Amino acid sequence: MSEQSRRPRKPAKPYRRPQKDPVRILAFEALRAVDERDAYANLVLPPLLRKAREKGDFDARDAALATELVYGTLRRQGTYDAVIAACVDRPLREVDPPVLDVLSLGVHQLLGTRIPTHAAVSASVELARVVLGDGRAKFVNAVLRKVAQDDLDGWLEKVAPPYDEDPEDHLAVVHSHPRWVVSALWDSLGGGRAGIEDLLEADNERPEVTLVARPGRATAEELLREEAAVPGRWSPYAVRLAEGGEPGAVEAVREGRAGVQDEGSQLVALALANAPVEGSDALWLDGCAGPGGKAALLAALAAERGATLLASEKQPHRAGLVAKALAGNPGPYQVIAADGTRPPWRPGTFDRVLMDVPCTGLGALRRRPEARWRRRPEDLESFAPLQRALLRTALDSVRVGGIVGYATCSPHLAETRAVVADVLKQHPETELVDARPLLPGVPALGDGPDIQLWPHLHGTDAMYLTLIRRTG
Repeated sequence: MSEQSRRPRKPAKPYRRPQKDPVRILAFEALRAVDERDAYANLVLPPLLRKAREKGDFDARDAALATELVYGTLRRQGTYDAVIAACVDRPLREVDPPVLDVLSLGVHQLLGTRIPTHAAVSASVELARVVLGDGRAKFVNAVLRKVAQDDLDGWLEKVAPPYDEDPEDHLAVVHSHPRWVVSALWDSLGGGRAGIEDLLEADNERPEVTLVARPGRATAEELLREEAAVPGRWSPYAVRLAEGGEPGAVEAVREGRAGVQDEGSQLVALALANAPVEGSDALWLDGCAGPGGKAALLAALAAERGATLLASEKQPHRAGLVAKALAGNPGPYQVIAADGTRPPWRPGTFDRVLMDVPCTGLGALRRRPEARWRRRPEDLESFAPLQRALLRTALDSVRVGGIVGYATCSPHLAETRAVVADVLKQHPETELVDARPLLPGVPALGDGPDIQLWPHLHGTDAMYLTLIRRTG
């Protein structure tokens, strides 16, 4: 018997069960819902957080961390994909999506937060053991240890092409936007590198929660009495909640007297309401009213003047959301479910018409960061006929001397000026109205007569508005 065979064998290490981390498990579940069901994080995350709080697993700090992990990972997904691709020995499409979600969460903790390196890696490996199994957890561990060898700036130097060689691809990787979106935003914005970089950076920042005080039912002064509330920048009805502010805790919001609404959307409604009309001003139309934010503000403004708002929405369930938003309005209003391209009302009925048309949503990437990865250039072609048809309906629906507002939550020129130019060729009995004077105090509104708001310039979604008067 050899000396080696006489040595006693070391006892095997006892199996250690993985430690369940409720915060990271919840973040993983949210990312899986976004990936598997094409869900939106802003719809998926709140019920998950509410359920966790009810079970007693979460406090406010846990909820804040889970929210940061989900949104931070989604906003930087393109950048993180490039880093992960440099650390694996196979094409990224061959990595199972659940594994990729765990890796992305881990990379965000390593490169996008202040979580210590050891804690970020070990927590991600423990998550992998829980949701993927021990075998794939070893793969996660190996990849994240490679990622941890450099910081974000170092990785960007490795994975992003030089700006001088390919500006759009460089910006796409560094700022985590698809290349075609970078190109479209740059075309719409104009200018040089500094402006587009500021815009892309703003898209990756966590947006503030903005409230609207619905006139006649609440005031900004009332909302400002809330903890963590500060005045809006431009709208007299806007109040911003500082980080950690919870809209559901605001009494006026619970009662429907106030709502959550980006300040850009408020400005669109205000510009339409403030535009001069010739003659009567008694009947207004919101022709694409769902889910009801602008309709609620317009209805309140109309009520102050003794006017009536008709809010029309094609989808019955969204029409229900509009009705809920308008409930309690101090003046008369009506909500109907109707197809805006085949309207049930007579031509020339309304004094003011808003058409906030369906679009790619490229102006709200701060709030829905996953949308940037879902949208494709061909989506523009599917929206184009509908956008033109709805603008034609708006022009047919307004009386001579009345005002139409064409709005989108996208700055893409194919959804904004191109639509307006095409439709107005067929409607010579119109004139453009300069919208800029209708938003006093708001800077950087361009050459007009239309308005394009920007996250980096105005702190709003990238809302677009053209005002058109029917002249004959």
